[in-house]
Amino acid sequence: MSPPDLQQPVLISLLGGGFVAAFLHAALPTHWLPFVLVGRAQRWSLMRVMTVAVTAGLAHIASTALVGSLIVAAGLALNAWIGGLLPHLSAALLFIFGAFYLARASLQKPITATGPEAETPEPAVSDRAAFWGLVLMMAVTPGEVLLPIYLSSATEGVMALALLTLAFAAGTVLGMTLLAALASAGYSILRLERWARYEGAILGVALILIGFLVMTHQH
Repeated sequence: MSPPDLQQPVLISLLGGGFVAAFLHAALPTHWLPFVLVGRAQRWSLMRVMTVAVTAGLAHIASTALVGSLIVAAGLALNAWIGGLLPHLSAALLFIFGAFYLARASLQKPITATGPEAETPEPAVSDRAAFWGLVLMMAVTPGEVLLPIYLSSATEGVMALALLTLAFAAGTVLGMTLLAALASAGYSILRLERWARYEGAILGVALILIGFLVMTHQH
């Protein structure tokens, strides 16, 4: 891809949308709450929690990029067989994931803060096992909502896919570390979980908007 291509408004919009989608996805409790809870159980410092969150976030994006590259290769082969199918397929997947997150957010019940705060248990595993266990947990679970965005940029070239991966990494690491830092610093975990309920709806809307962007680009 030539440098001028990188300035295309659609590509820039996809990179921005990818960053936002990655940030919102990383802000789901499953992406930061385990680090807070394990950090408290292991009596880790904030720096230690941030280190494992960054490492796990990068591992999460590495596995997402690996799966995404396989999907892009398959999508390009399918697009060569059925011309023009790729953008419609990626947009459809974005709509489906967006609708899923919207539906799940509407069906979730509010989290209520009841009962006394539980005491911090004694560490049950070594710090090394806890650290790499968290990293492995994120590495084996690629970001499924980011894969259709890879597919939508398949025809833009290797450079665009590399930039999209960097945008995913930045959004994921920022989302995970920001929420983990806030909770570790003393903000109520229950309040953050309650806010994350609406984050799911925002993520759904963002994915649908990106899907519309992909469809509009084809016309």
